[in-house]
Amino acid sequence: MNNGKVTYKDAGVDIDSGNSFVKMIKPLVKATYRPEVIADIGGFGGLFSLNSSKYRQPVLVSGTDGVGTKLKLAFMADKHDTVGIDLVAMCVNDIIVQGAEPLFFLDYLATGRLDPEKAAEVVKGIAQGCSQAGCSLIGGETAEMPGFYSEGEYDLAGFAVGVVERDNIIDGSSITVGNKLIGITSNGLHSNGYSLARKVLFDIMGLEIDSLLPGLQTTVAEELLTPTRIYVKTVLNLLRDFRINGIAHITGGGLLENVPRILPNGCKAIIGKDSWTMPAIFPLIQQGGGIEEMEMFRTFNCGIGLVLVAPENEAEEILIRLSGLNEQAYVIGEVAKCDAGAECVEFV
Repeated sequence: MNNGKVTYKDAGVDIDSGNSFVKMIKPLVKATYRPEVIADIGGFGGLFSLNSSKYRQPVLVSGTDGVGTKLKLAFMADKHDTVGIDLVAMCVNDIIVQGAEPLFFLDYLATGRLDPEKAAEVVKGIAQGCSQAGCSLIGGETAEMPGFYSEGEYDLAGFAVGVVERDNIIDGSSITVGNKLIGITSNGLHSNGYSLARKVLFDIMGLEIDSLLPGLQTTVAEELLTPTRIYVKTVLNLLRDFRINGIAHITGGGLLENVPRILPNGCKAIIGKDSWTMPAIFPLIQQGGGIEEMEMFRTFNCGIGLVLVAPENEAEEILIRLSGLNEQAYVIGEVAKCDAGAECVEFV
């Protein structure tokens, strides 16, 4: 009996758990701090002092994204330490393609009932992703909303801010006919196409989360929870010495939808379908679901996580540099003239 004295905890929100969670993640967050961070976690807003003396005309570039239904795999496997890396990757990869160095990151985690240990695992991944991207985790929000999410489930959103010199913005406007397309490989599905992948693997093929994938040496959980590659440091390295006319992050929409986003009018991309080796998970899903080839290229990255557009005379040197950075990369096509009304991407 509570004699009619109802508390917030009775309604499903445990403030003490929230305070405990903040204490658990403080060292993880602090480990990501760049020198420009001037406030500790716990304030009403994160403070970041941009070193304006480093730039002539600094332009801030922002991006926001989530992890999508990949979270369903994390719930099924009860593994939560990698989806935070995905969250950071989806945001910072979107701003690095415009030439912007990520500076800081904020996260939003919403759940029905806060499990401090599980939430800390998520933030551990976010902090790891920020370290890979060289940016600071300076704040976030943990929302406990009883009755809104199923038991044990949560949702994630991320927000990244970066900076680039105005003259160095990469927007695809300098792409010309004859430029080469260089594809940097992915390490699997990254964070897109999971609704289709789950339908094929679970509903059609009848696999379980811990099933060994046919022809692979990994389980469904191991393969599909592999975190998204973060390409920030690789791209920043290339930009020091090479002319990159355009960069596309291959996310939802695959090669078919994302490459045209950076092409100027009158240009199309010709992509060689056999110019790179597709990871085994993609043909497995395609065959298991009887999926048409173009649907694969529209839904998944199919083994290419980032596409660079560069002058033909620099392509070979860029490949050599990428190899030195332990990246697998291939010339996967070229830019050609596009007639009015024609498709912007052609697979050959």
